[in-house]
Amino acid sequence: MIQLKGIAAASGISIGPAYKLGKEEFAVSREAISWEDIPAQIQLFEEALIKTRREIIELQKRIGTEMGQDEAQIFDAHLLVLEDRMLIEEVISRLKKEQLNVAYIFSEVLKKYISVFSKIEDEYLKERTADINDVGKRILRHLLGKEKQSLSDLKERAIIVAHDLSPSDTAAMHRKNVAGFVTDIGGKTSHTAIMAKSLEIPAVVGVEGFTFKVKAGDILIVDGNTGTVIIDPDEQTLSIYQEELEKLKGIAARFVSVKDLPAISNDGQTVGVNANIEFPDEVLSAKLHGTEGIGLYRTEFFYMNRKDLPTEDDHYQAYKYVAEEMNPREVVIRTLDLGGDKFLSQLEMPHEMQSFLGWRAIRFCLARPDIFRLQLRAILRASVHGNLKVMYPMISGIEELRQANSILQEAKDELKSQGVAFNDKIKIGVMIEVPSAAMTADILAKEADFFSIGTNDLIQYSLAVDRGNEKVAYLYEPAHPAVLRLIKNVIDCAHKAGIKVAMCGEMAGEPSLALILLGLGLDEFSIPPQVIPELKYIIRAISIQETRLIAEQALLFSTGKEVESFVQDKLKEILK
Repeated sequence: MIQLKGIAAASGISIGPAYKLGKEEFAVSREAISWEDIPAQIQLFEEALIKTRREIIELQKRIGTEMGQDEAQIFDAHLLVLEDRMLIEEVISRLKKEQLNVAYIFSEVLKKYISVFSKIEDEYLKERTADINDVGKRILRHLLGKEKQSLSDLKERAIIVAHDLSPSDTAAMHRKNVAGFVTDIGGKTSHTAIMAKSLEIPAVVGVEGFTFKVKAGDILIVDGNTGTVIIDPDEQTLSIYQEELEKLKGIAARFVSVKDLPAISNDGQTVGVNANIEFPDEVLSAKLHGTEGIGLYRTEFFYMNRKDLPTEDDHYQAYKYVAEEMNPREVVIRTLDLGGDKFLSQLEMPHEMQSFLGWRAIRFCLARPDIFRLQLRAILRASVHGNLKVMYPMISGIEELRQANSILQEAKDELKSQGVAFNDKIKIGVMIEVPSAAMTADILAKEADFFSIGTNDLIQYSLAVDRGNEKVAYLYEPAHPAVLRLIKNVIDCAHKAGIKVAMCGEMAGEPSLALILLGLGLDEFSIPPQVIPELKYIIRAISIQETRLIAEQALLFSTGKEVESFVQDKLKEILK
């Protein structure tokens, strides 16, 4: 039995076999062959081409059935690569001339083609690099007799083990047999961790070197509450964790008993408790957990796991569905927030040294008004089907808010001229996640309809802590006095201007910190659906007057650790 510690990223406990997910890299050896071996090597190459073609056609058919013919057509380019006579003839010619194994010859030709295409200035031809690379890997896989690894291969529930998981990888976990996951790197508020919470998958990240310590099929215990991972537990440990699972079910039942009741404190004050979602069909889970609305609908995952940009109608249909499902309850749609740890190749976003400080979120949208306007048009069109609101991410000052509103007005004018119905009075919100926005909240409040505090970024920018870096995770403190003072300023400025403040960052989902946030006057919480019952239970068990006293005391402490210890003791008193 081996016990390791990492960072608790998503709560819960899971027990199951390890499924190792690695980056697909091929080590192709260089082997000399005789003249007599050449026909067999050519045959191996031809068979690999045939198998690859069948694989792509089968994939194209499945995509066509599940997602539509437009999506399936992206594989036409892959089939064209397979029929490229220049590539095929160069492989056979070099095979005969150099008398080396065909896998090595093909890998060398493939590298040359990728290098040439990546340097071409013509955008259409440049985009074929990804097609060549993908098809090339498929052919190499068949030449080497390797199987492709995919989360879709999971036939039984397992725990994913990887060095890291991209947002696209995590999105692919949706509705798969994933019981939990463990990664070598990452932080508590990396987007992968946030996705795990959203999908209700227990997760531990930042377990250094974990992928080297575990073998495929090893039984793992993943404790997303404490950040503990155990490899091949003994019977006693397994029994303890199975008992803990049963205990957690009992506690959950206690919280679930209030999930459909309003979040009213015991001195009669109502607090908004909404859900964060990534995908339209998560609305059903949010409703089952007792949500009162959708406080954050992240929309960047429209752009993941696809090679084309989503159309206006793609956006519209998704927003319409969520609006109708939640009507008349509110749905806050955050406009495209790419960058940081969320990159997309088809948008040619730069890989920057300081990506969280670079060309991302509203900065990208203002630089690409064509993409931004398309999304805004779709939101406006869907606004007639429910209570939709728009929220801009990463606003750093009033000028960006005005520029975004100007593009929104252009979208409104276009729809009016086309006779398309929409809610002309749609509410506009600002995400407060940059210190400059928090410090000028009084100015922003004059031109915004509401605020939502995005603590994940606000904390990392205020404390200079990369939230995805496990090496500085200990510095990431939501209860740091500087963070609490910024939050207090935002809430005070908003209330003075007569607008409400929500919080949609991970801090809102920390039960003990909720006591401070309630005391500071936060109007609404937007949190992962599974946390909703617990938060409602806490709100109904305390008075707002009590939380004000707790917040006043918390603001007097010098360190975040002192604050956390204080509120955790208070929470234990409340929950008995």
